[in-house]
Amino acid sequence: MGFAGLGWIGRHRLGAIAATGAVEVAALQDPVPEARRAAAAVAPGAAHVERFEALLALDLDGIVIASPSALHAPQSLAALASGAAVFCQKPLGRTAEEAQRVVARARARDRLLAVDLCYPHTAAIRAMRTEVDAGGIGTVFAADFTFHNAYGPDKPWFRDIAQAGGGALMDLGTHLVGLALDLFAAPPLSVSADLYAGGRRLEAPGLEDYATATLRFPGGSTARIACSWNLHAGQDAVIAFDLHGTSGGLSFRNRAGSFYDFEARRHRGTASEVIAAPPDDWGGRAAAEWARRLAAGAGFDTKAQRLVTLSETLDRIYRAGFEVRPEPARALP
Repeated sequence: MGFAGLGWIGRHRLGAIAATGAVEVAALQDPVPEARRAAAAVAPGAAHVERFEALLALDLDGIVIASPSALHAPQSLAALASGAAVFCQKPLGRTAEEAQRVVARARARDRLLAVDLCYPHTAAIRAMRTEVDAGGIGTVFAADFTFHNAYGPDKPWFRDIAQAGGGALMDLGTHLVGLALDLFAAPPLSVSADLYAGGRRLEAPGLEDYATATLRFPGGSTARIACSWNLHAGQDAVIAFDLHGTSGGLSFRNRAGSFYDFEARRHRGTASEVIAAPPDDWGGRAAAEWARRLAAGAGFDTKAQRLVTLSETLDRIYRAGFEVRPEPARALP
């Protein structure tokens, strides 16, 4: 196994995969020597390479990609062409076209491809999923997904639309849209959106720091999405998912502004009960699951096509957000 990109998230996923014992960490790649040295604490016997091309030459079975977003699609394509399976940070591509090219190559090469959409692997979301699948809250007809970050990304490339592909929607909203698509198991029939930067609504493509969207699904179900950077949230983060059913409700909340500690509750009228609570070491579960499947010989998984649907939906939200809206009607004198 090789690892490309060894910042905080890359090193964390390295640790989670190494802890499975299912794979050998053979190579570490990052242009920054300090990052490679920090990662060596987890994998002291791994080779160190500076350039991604050198990683490809090592005949690896799998490559974990945690580089800046603009590199996700080209590095995934190159890794798959070399014969390696890929586990990539989100987004897989800055556009649906980029994502589709990667998925098509993984299919053609019969290689296992996954993206680090980690929240479905939390104990809280798993408990909610069990309730929904068992009909515990009846038919889910509406859902609200929120991720407000009182801070913002600390890497300069996040603030460059060419490198990041988008702002808060691409960074945080990807998780929310992914959860909505999983819940309703279909692409939305229609999309509406509003995107803001510095408190002003964007009328043309730009780097949004606040985004809202409404997705309408077949059968009449609706999901509302809201996400932001640098919001005056009163705490580090507000992360909340609410599912509204015909016979009950479910909610997911971060505790005390935490980015890591989550609670799930089931609601009946005015009554509420906890169905999942911290502690829960969930961050590396998606990566570890991919590594175990790869070690067991898994090839292409058709569920990877959902990654294209996710990117297509994000593209639709951006297009809807940048549509020019008519001026509101003036009141009659």
